Amino acid sequence: MKGGIFLLGIVQVLNNNCAIVDLGKGRQALVKGRGVAYQKRKGDQLDNERIEKVMHLATKESQQNLAFLLKDIPINIVTTTYEIVDNAKSKYHYNLADFVYVTLADHINGMYKHLQNNTYQRTPVPDMQEQYPTEYHIAADGLKIINANLKVYFPKDEIKSIALHFINGRSEGEDVSAGNETSQITSDLNDLVQSILQKNMVLRNGSNQNFYDRLMIHLGYLAERLSQHQPSNERAIVKIEEEMKTSYPHSYKIAHEIYEAICSELDADLGINEELYLLIHIQRIINEKDNESGLKSSETNY
Repeated sequence: MKGGIFLLGIVQVLNNNCAIVDLGKGRQALVKGRGVAYQKRKGDQLDNERIEKVMHLATKESQQNLAFLLKDIPINIVTTTYEIVDNAKSKYHYNLADFVYVTLADHINGMYKHLQNNTYQRTPVPDMQEQYPTEYHIAADGLKIINANLKVYFPKDEIKSIALHFINGRSEGEDVSAGNETSQITSDLNDLVQSILQKNMVLRNGSNQNFYDRLMIHLGYLAERLSQHQPSNERAIVKIEEEMKTSYPHSYKIAHEIYEAICSELDADLGINEELYLLIHIQRIINEKDNESGLKSSETNY
């Protein structure tokens, strides 16, 4: 027994120290502990005394996101991400949309690679600590978790980037299942975006499939927001958008076309920053090289 949780059995062993377990009634958790899954197989029981962390996968979306992340992001970065989000929820009672697991893990992975390759550059994200003190406290905790778990030194400047994921991922805790309306908007949105991508010869292939799939996940959450008629979540990141627009003109052209089409054909209020998110996704799919000296990586993360 760990925190009142009865572990019914292992769903998947990730490594000796980590496994996904079944909690019953469709619920799962990501469990972490030294040697907790050593010589274990699917269906085996865990030794509860070895469990150090239990991170709940409360929704089908979070379970799907975990499966998606495990395809191309190291398990220690994935579990670190879940620990950061779990800390935000338990310590700060901070409600988050499930897409934050994907965006934050992706960001940490990208920055970790830059540190390993000595290509790390300071983030252009502006300091918004006065406007968002809670998110900055969460990010500061997250930075400590990253450095402890990954045995690296992420600069304190990264707090701004981590905080931005929480700022933009905040949820008011509504039920995100909007039934048929969400399904219809998702279908219309996917058809519209994919038609524009195909027109611009942006196709899913072996080299870009993970980034392409992440765009589809992003569209799924956008459809949920539109179906609930939620207001756009505006943030002060105009400077970043201008730099990205200059650095990646071809990606911007495609993203702008998608943005305009969604606004006009679906009568949607996207907010000015949605264009930036689309631009980042497109840039990574087509791997457009930087035209300027400011933003060099094809794995740009914010």
